[in-house]
Amino acid sequence: MDTLTRMRAFIAVVENEGFSAAARKTGRSKALLSKYVRELEDELGVLLINRTTRQIALTAAGEVYFARASAVLAELDHLNEEAREATGEARGLLRISAARTFGDSLLGRCLVDFAVDHPNISLDIHLDDNFVDLLNEGFDVAIRMTRLADSAMIARKLAELRLKMCVSPTLLARVGTPAHPSDLAGLPTVIDSNSRMFSNWSFREPATGAPIAVAVSGQFTANSPVTVRAAVRAGLGFGLIPEFVVREDLRSGRLVSVLEPFLPQDAGIYAVFPHRRHLPTRVRLFVDYLAQFFRKNHCDGEGDCVEGVEGDEAVTKR
Repeated sequence: MDTLTRMRAFIAVVENEGFSAAARKTGRSKALLSKYVRELEDELGVLLINRTTRQIALTAAGEVYFARASAVLAELDHLNEEAREATGEARGLLRISAARTFGDSLLGRCLVDFAVDHPNISLDIHLDDNFVDLLNEGFDVAIRMTRLADSAMIARKLAELRLKMCVSPTLLARVGTPAHPSDLAGLPTVIDSNSRMFSNWSFREPATGAPIAVAVSGQFTANSPVTVRAAVRAGLGFGLIPEFVVREDLRSGRLVSVLEPFLPQDAGIYAVFPHRRHLPTRVRLFVDYLAQFFRKNHCDGEGDCVEGVEGDEAVTKR
């Protein structure tokens, strides 16, 4: 058995914090992984992992070897990928994270189209409203609806993200139209618990751009913009919802948009990916495809690539 295979087994055990978890992740048996790691230690003449019945711990030599071996294998994988892509066809696995609501609507069509157009690229798509850690959880790209803050990520803007303060016509007729965001403090609201604003909504003064913070409360809280939309349509309160979720409701009159001049317009839809020395071609190809898709679908994204940024006040925790 070659050294590279043993190195990969060792790294898998460390990254998954144990032989059993590594076996489930790699599809190899626990006994086989243990054999590979033991052979690697015999080859090096040093102990890399201290084993107990319930956990593992790296030795001092193991910590150094893990860091260097990870870098060596990452460089080797990139070299192999470059050689394959020299044939002109990108290939490999692409792990993508996106908000469930977004993936179930506009984005879903883009992902399917990309898979059809690029049959040699496998897509592993995770639609979840939790905020994932790209590096630690092994994702190549996240599509996030967010404002930007400093980070070790790279983000490419795909489109503007517009928010709407929505209310049902029935509730509006009963409580009246709020003239200022501060009026919401005394009105029922529906809260999206995925939003980092949660029950402290942010607005802007139209003339000065000064921030306005309004503490809101209501009977109904949900971690889905679609469920929030349903509650708002039922007259349970005012709701702050992404425009793409309520577009048809606003056109049909099922919902009414209020406080338009006060809504912040500094959020966007971004493709976010780790800052890597070598960006895989499949990632670059996918991000370009996303940008073209949003432009074709009449989105307002500028497509600028911004280094050192990631989400701050996420609209749906992406």
